[in-house]
Amino acid sequence: MPRTKKKNGRGGQHGNVQPFSDEDASIETLSHCSSFSDVTSVADEGGEASEDTAQEDFQYKLKGFIDSTVDKSAKTRQGALDGLKTAMATRILYEFISERRMTITDSIERCLKKGKGEEQRAAASLACLLCIQLGSGIESEEVLKTLKPIFKNILADGSANIQARQAVATSLGLCTLVAEDDILDVHATMECFENLFTRAYARVDGTCPSINPQTSQLYTNALLSWALLLTICTASQLKDILRKYLPKLPRLLESEDVNMRIAAGETIALLFELARDMDTDFEFDDWDELCDKLNALATDCNKHRAKTDKRKQRSVFRDVLKAVEEGDFQSETIRFGTERMTIDSWVRKRTYDAFREFVGSGMNYHLQANEFIRDVFELGPPILVDSATMKAMKISRFERHLHNSAAFKARTKARSKFRDKRVDVGEF
Repeated sequence: MPRTKKKNGRGGQHGNVQPFSDEDASIETLSHCSSFSDVTSVADEGGEASEDTAQEDFQYKLKGFIDSTVDKSAKTRQGALDGLKTAMATRILYEFISERRMTITDSIERCLKKGKGEEQRAAASLACLLCIQLGSGIESEEVLKTLKPIFKNILADGSANIQARQAVATSLGLCTLVAEDDILDVHATMECFENLFTRAYARVDGTCPSINPQTSQLYTNALLSWALLLTICTASQLKDILRKYLPKLPRLLESEDVNMRIAAGETIALLFELARDMDTDFEFDDWDELCDKLNALATDCNKHRAKTDKRKQRSVFRDVLKAVEEGDFQSETIRFGTERMTIDSWVRKRTYDAFREFVGSGMNYHLQANEFIRDVFELGPPILVDSATMKAMKISRFERHLHNSAAFKARTKARSKFRDKRVDVGEF
C-alpha cells in the first residue's frame, strides 16, 4: 500500500457547516461535504441563505475556539482544544484550517509546553487531526517540524505527565506517517519508540520487569506507533529491523498487560507479512518456539486473568497464529456511503486503526471525503453523489427511531410467544 507524497496535498474540500457533533458521522456524512451536494439539495435544506448563515455561525464558533486556546483559564483552553478536535474529526475543513495553520500550530505548541496532563493530551491529538486535515505535503511538514522536538522531549522526559507521554507516543507516530518527508528522520523517530517499548522485554530468565499500568500503556502506544512506521520503511531498513527485533519481540508476549501482549502479537504478524512480501521463502530461526507461544495465548486458560481479557486475547492470537503459520489474514469489509473497502492485510489494519483512533466515528466520513486518507487507502478521488442518491441514503433520526422501536416490539412479541410455548410444554 504505497503512500505517495504530494507537495500541495489537501485533506479535502471545505465542508458544509452545521452545529458540529460526532453523532451519525457515518450515516449522514454526505450532507456535510459541499462537494457532495448541489443547489437543489441546499434548497431542500432551507435555501442558500440559511446555508450561508449556518456556515458563518460554524466558522465563528471555530474562530472562538482558536482564540480560546490562549485563554488564561486551563479549563477554557481544554474546552477549546476539544471543540477543535471534534470539528476536525467530523468535517473536512482544509481551506479554513490552511489559512490559520500557523496560529493553530502555535496554540498547540503553547499548550504542550505550558499545559498539564489532559490539556497536553488534547493538544497532541489536535496536532494529529491538523496533519490529517492538511494531508501529506509542505503544510503538514511545517507543522511536524515545529512540534516534533517538543513531542520528543516529552516522550523522553521521565518526569513529564504520563498521560501527556502516552498521547505524544501515539500522535508522533501518525504525524510522522502523514508529514515526514525524510525516511532517515522516520528511522530516527522509530528509535525514540524503541527506547521505550524495549524496556518491557521479559528478562532472559523469563521474569518480567515491574511496570505500573500507566507506564505499560506508554510502552504499548510506543510499540503501536513503531509498528505503524514499519509500513513505510524501505526494504533495507526492514531487513535490519527483522534481524534486530524479530528475535526479541516475542519477549513482550510474556507481559502481564493484555494490551501489550496483543500489540506485540499484531506487530509480530505485521513483521512476518512484510518479510514475506520481500522474500516469499522467508524463514525465522525460532519459528517453532514462537508458534508454541502464540498457540498458548490463543488457547489461554489462566485462572488469574480476567475473562474479558482472555476472550479478547484468544480472538486476536488465533489470527496472529494463522498469520505466522500460514501467512493468512482474516479480512474485513468497511462500508461507507456507496463504497466499500477491504482490510485485507496487517499493514492496512495497522494504518486503518491508527487513523480511526483519532477521527473515531468520523472515519467513514473521512474515507468518503478526505483526499489524503483516500490516497493512503488507494480509493481514488472522492466520488460525487447526486442529490437523489443522497436523499435515498439519508435516513432521519425519527425514522430510525420508529424502525428500531418496531423491530424491538416484534422481537419482544416473538420471544414472548416462544416462552409461552415452553411453559405449556413444561406443564404437560
